[in-house]
Amino acid sequence: MTTSYRDEIRPRTRARRGSGSVRERAPGVWEIRVVVGFDPAHGHSVQRSFTVHGDEAWAQRRRCELVEDYGIDRVGSSDIPGLNVAEVLTRFMAGPHLWKPATYASHRHVVEDLIADAMAQRPLLTLTQCTVRAAIVRWQACGLSVATVSARWLVLRSAISWAVTEGLLRSNPLVGVRGPPRPRPRLHHTLEEVHRMLSVAEADVARLSAALEADPASLRWRRLLFSAEQTRLLVRVAADSGARRGELAVLRHGDVDGRVLTIQRGVSHGVIGSTKTGRSRRLTLGATTATLIESHWTSWAERGPTPDDDWLFAPTPARVTFLTADAMSHKFRRLGVAAGVERPALHRLRHAVATHLVGNGQLLQAQARLGHRDPTTTLRHYSHAVALHDEDLADNLDQLLDNRP
Repeated sequence: MTTSYRDEIRPRTRARRGSGSVRERAPGVWEIRVVVGFDPAHGHSVQRSFTVHGDEAWAQRRRCELVEDYGIDRVGSSDIPGLNVAEVLTRFMAGPHLWKPATYASHRHVVEDLIADAMAQRPLLTLTQCTVRAAIVRWQACGLSVATVSARWLVLRSAISWAVTEGLLRSNPLVGVRGPPRPRPRLHHTLEEVHRMLSVAEADVARLSAALEADPASLRWRRLLFSAEQTRLLVRVAADSGARRGELAVLRHGDVDGRVLTIQRGVSHGVIGSTKTGRSRRLTLGATTATLIESHWTSWAERGPTPDDDWLFAPTPARVTFLTADAMSHKFRRLGVAAGVERPALHRLRHAVATHLVGNGQLLQAQARLGHRDPTTTLRHYSHAVALHDEDLADNLDQLLDNRP
């Protein structure tokens, strides 16, 4: 009794392991077909045809053995007739996710662009690595930025992975696809730029303090002085802690215990919740920064009235609510322009902290201070700041090249 085989592609979109068929081609010659794969480009199952010589009982036993050895459990996406990429993206956005509000808003914007793209009308069964690579090349050729192309790829990949998890697909056609390059982190502010901004902020505080002393009853000078002190404090705390905008916005005075700052919440799209990683962290502030926080809080508490809340950054001394992340960014941008800093951005102070620490070989300290889940994230974003320690190696190679016979 012998067995031979050949592969065929059959136009079947629904096949299960155990669906191997047996039929007699000639007396004592049996053909067994077993589904061994799936062609997502055409929506067809791939079958392997085995020829068995013997009686029917032997053929049935061989069918079970061949299904066990070669068969797969594969249900095609025809379970949802006509499902295309746009419908998957729509279902993806409607599904339950543990996203921050800002993440949802960002994904929604990207999904809207993807649905408007020609690729969105492609049936899911015909989505292959080649079609996605072609779309990425087309987006790049249209002049879309690296950040935009990368965002489209990441959201598309997430949506297809979600479809597999939800059972809309039994396999991921994008496995192995190499995505476009990711945007590099924004350049950090140099120490010289930070010094210039602090100098301007301190000069503003000194000027407005003198104006308020000359006219203590002026509500205008009081309002402007509070805003100037808040700006100075913002630069100092951001450049010291490396905290995110959303974390800085909802800091409370009670989060500071001496020189220890606890970061345990963040604001995302106006909604207060946990930090980006869902974890709180504690870090030590510089002595000058800690003193500045306490003196700012005490001086305005003494001026009265008693604050309604303990937000560290607030629009008014009453501290009824916190200063929004966008308002903080505007404050910082105005200060940077006044200090002659090119493209000032509050988030660049976070990059400055990371770059300094990684450049000094303090990778784990940078990871802990920035609040990254693991050090690989820190290294991936700030590997350009890693100091070189291969001078001895370079000198040895240089000597080998010079020592010619």
